Amino acid sequence: MLDNGPSGPDPTETPAPGDAAPAGGASFAMPAWVDDLRRLGRGLKHLFSAQLALAAAEIGLARSGIVMMLFMGLAAITFAVALGFTLLALAGWGLAQWFGSWAWALAALAGIQMILLVLSILVFRRGMHWLTLPATRAELATLAKQAAAQGKAESELREKG
Repeated sequence: MLDNGPSGPDPTETPAPGDAAPAGGASFAMPAWVDDLRRLGRGLKHLFSAQLALAAAEIGLARSGIVMMLFMGLAAITFAVALGFTLLALAGWGLAQWFGSWAWALAALAGIQMILLVLSILVFRRGMHWLTLPATRAELATLAKQAAAQGKAESELREKG
């Protein structure tokens, strides 16, 4: 059915090896379910080849997507730094207007940046401390001490008994 053209079966298609009638007279017809099974196999082959082609195309698209994501990440970092410089310049200008002196404005801005730098370093160090899994290490140390004490007590009982 899948191999039929608009005007019926394709006459150029060669029959399967079991479909040809023996030359010796009595014809042997294959059961219909064998033909259905062949068509199912062909259909599955076409389906899986189409799925494989789709997966290959999507993998190529994903590969180019990774490159695009890296470049857009770089662009986002660049624009974020530029925005930071712009906001810093605006803050400096505002402080200069407030203090009436560029020297005091730059000194105040440097002080604010120093405070923010120290805070970010302290938060970073706290995060590094969390990465060392302090509670887990303490629990494992306690378990090791308890196991050592229990082993020592058991060995003393064996020596006495």
